[in-house]
Amino acid sequence: MQCPVCKKKVAFKSENMPFCSDRCRIIDLGDWASEKHVISTPAHRNDFEDELEALDSASFEPPSGLIQ
Repeated sequence: MQCPVCKKKVAFKSENMPFCSDRCRIIDLGDWASEKHVISTPAHRNDFEDELEALDSASFEPPSGLIQ
């Protein structure tokens, strides 16, 4: 495996896994703190309007035997 920061080889059993050193670990942490890395872009309602409309218009019947 390669260190995500400097691309050096990292042994799977390394104590710094997946980084090669504490230095690279701190560099990566700084990148997250400065928002160079992000999980994803924020979702917007417009992205899901079709799905929401389909759910609103669908009629859901509960499985038989669940409602007495």
